[in-house]
Amino acid sequence: MKGNLYNTKTMDVIKEIDSEKRQVAVYLSKFDNIDSDGDVIRRGAFSKSLMERGVNSTSNRKIAFLRHHDWQQPIGKWLSLQEDEYGLFAVGQLGNSSLANDAYEDYKMGIIREHSIGFQYVQDKIKWIDDKSIEGGGYYDITEVKLFEGSAVTFGANEMTPVVEVKSAEDKQARLIEVSKRIENVIKSLTSGEYSDDRGYALEMHLKWLNNEFMLLSTAEPFQKEYSAKQEPTNNFDWGKVVNQFTNK
Repeated sequence: MKGNLYNTKTMDVIKEIDSEKRQVAVYLSKFDNIDSDGDVIRRGAFSKSLMERGVNSTSNRKIAFLRHHDWQQPIGKWLSLQEDEYGLFAVGQLGNSSLANDAYEDYKMGIIREHSIGFQYVQDKIKWIDDKSIEGGGYYDITEVKLFEGSAVTFGANEMTPVVEVKSAEDKQARLIEVSKRIENVIKSLTSGEYSDDRGYALEMHLKWLNNEFMLLSTAEPFQKEYSAKQEPTNNFDWGKVVNQFTNK
């Protein structure tokens, strides 16, 4: 049985960044895939939360736009939260606080790459599905959760204990190149000198983590396990249409 504590899940799909308007378009959650917790979240799982605390609700406790799931670190507000075929799609407006400015710089430099939701399970909306063909012998089918916030995160879950799995030599090389570019971005941000003390500390910690991941990747052997192809969003994204829909009212 799933616990009814505060839970988080991470996604790494950033669709678009509008630097002039300080807005970002992201996916906060994906539907119909088995995640690392053995959960499959179905379309409609967020509908009640969006109705009660979403952008167009009258609630004074709307779904928050945070950094690192920290309620003391709001960095903006959500202009749009909606479910589509792929997952929970969100458009966020960054504020003008020092925290929001730091997040804005991290978005531009590619340091923020992931987003995560803070939520609670709804016990009578969870069903265990036996499936011996998959690892773990089955999965939890989730048809509703209580969504409280969506966070920009520098790292995904378990950020200080990375598990390095590479499917092939080509995958290993591609990931080494990606991590190398991320290291370059962090170094560029550090040498610019344009950051607050908090952001400077976060950049240093990020650099240490990336260096560690690079070392682990450099010695990793391809993981001998059959993987399914990663599904990417198939909808054609029109940034102007989405932003205009929610900002020109």
